[in-house]
Amino acid sequence: MELLTDDVVPDGARDVKQEAREFAAEHIEPVAADYYESGEYPWDVLEAGMDAGLVAQDIGEEYGGRGLSLREVLAMAEEFYRADAGIALTLQLASFGAEMLEEYGEDWQKEEYLRPVAENEQLTGLAVSEPETGSDLAGMETTAEKREARSASERSGTAAEKDGDEWVLNGEKYWIGNGVEADWVTLYARTDDDEDDRYGNFSLFIVPTDVDGYEAEHIPEKMGFRASKQAHIHLNDARIPEDHVIGTEGTGFYMLADFFNHGRVVVGGHGLGLAAAAIEEAHEFVHGRQAFGRDVSEFQKVQHILADMRTEFEAARSLNWRAAEKVANDDNSGFWAAQAKVKSTETATMCAERGMQLHGGRSVLTENRISRVYRDVRIPVIYEGANEIQRNLIYGQWKQ
Repeated sequence: MELLTDDVVPDGARDVKQEAREFAAEHIEPVAADYYESGEYPWDVLEAGMDAGLVAQDIGEEYGGRGLSLREVLAMAEEFYRADAGIALTLQLASFGAEMLEEYGEDWQKEEYLRPVAENEQLTGLAVSEPETGSDLAGMETTAEKREARSASERSGTAAEKDGDEWVLNGEKYWIGNGVEADWVTLYARTDDDEDDRYGNFSLFIVPTDVDGYEAEHIPEKMGFRASKQAHIHLNDARIPEDHVIGTEGTGFYMLADFFNHGRVVVGGHGLGLAAAAIEEAHEFVHGRQAFGRDVSEFQKVQHILADMRTEFEAARSLNWRAAEKVANDDNSGFWAAQAKVKSTETATMCAERGMQLHGGRSVLTENRISRVYRDVRIPVIYEGANEIQRNLIYGQWKQ
């Protein structure tokens, strides 16, 4: 049974889709259960993905990447997430947020920070969410305050000439992929308190993770996505140079809003891969299994459940690929991206729940793939903006 077919995938994305499929079969599927059980960071799979040219390659060729398009990244996501969501997220988070540096950063910033990620010498991450603030980008409380830099002699207690301005960061970030493992993160912080323009109060920064005042620890084990690691970051007077701001001060909200439109299309791909995995497991389980003297697949109710799963999957996939086209062409991007994320991730949830029901009592055994999928599907409906927020965006950006 082939679900993730090429017929809805543009010609330009089919080659990388095949690469991702072959990689997933060789490197992800065989170890998925082991990594789910151990909860360890899959360094070996990540390194294999780097060797295969499938990690951080959305960065342009000018800076060492392949310049993969949104459609190509979506095609990869479907294949990776069908194999295992936790490992897939690790692979796709290696360059998460770096796209904004490529689009808005200065040339020297790209050479120093972007190129090593594209060339797989460094990892990065995106630090936006906070412990008390989830999807409200205009409500984040981490601050960045510009101050005169302290020279080495001043830090030791003696007066000295100032050597320029710095940004001083204070606050917390939560659910940050690669917050521990990354060499640097793109960090979103408040730089103003203008009550009349709450969206213009934020900026984006390059923050090396080895600066004084940056401390990160892994968040305790999650019920799903166990091979992907998220961090709780503490910023205590963490100082970075003034020139580490990305783009123009005060435009961070708008940069993120555009970035997340692309990201939500890809998260839709997360849902599609998970939905495909759930349908495959359910279909295989009911065919050849006997109950009440009949093959389970012969019961009309079972057939209807599978029919609903397949129908919703096909609808979600068609919408998601249409949204990819709309976002790539900047055609009412927020509206289409939000629809793609909602439909695909909630279809994955439905398919996993139905798959669990068809498996009966065996569904609760953690050794069974359907139980892992069932746990994993609960997470994409929340990250990259909870689906309740996406519904606000769908209605708010609906062109009358």
